[in-house]
Amino acid sequence: MTSFTKFAGLSTAEINEINQEVAHYSDKSAASIEALKIVQKHRHWVSDDCLKAVAELLDMSSDELDGVATFYNLIYRLPVGEQVIHYCDSVSCWMLGSDQVCQQLSRCLNIKVGETTLDGKYTLLPIVCLGDCDHAPVMMVGETLHRNLNLDAIEKMFKDYG
Repeated sequence: MTSFTKFAGLSTAEINEINQEVAHYSDKSAASIEALKIVQKHRHWVSDDCLKAVAELLDMSSDELDGVATFYNLIYRLPVGEQVIHYCDSVSCWMLGSDQVCQQLSRCLNIKVGETTLDGKYTLLPIVCLGDCDHAPVMMVGETLHRNLNLDAIEKMFKDYG
């Protein structure tokens, strides 16, 4: 039985969910990605304090777990908005206008890449590839994929924003 006070910074729900994932593995550290995703699901990002608590729960060093967290570009180590917009900047998307898509997103949301809107609703981030190259350029808003983007589509999506 895990002592909940030992892992300060994590909620009881987070600890319970992480322990459920850990039960599937013979080595606790094998659940590291899932544990980070659980914390992020509850908080939208993984703070240093939460990372340390998860590392302790998984019998890992903070540095080991941070290496895992920073390797995966969908684990956020800094605060992000309610919805993260990932625009694909792979070669296929770039050749078909992802730079213009990014510029239009920046204009519509009044933020630069890496920033979050003042109301905390959106964060704009590049991503290496979304794996939908035959429908480039593409982006994800939260978990929703948007394909065959053009400037009008971006404006229409965010016309009522701001």
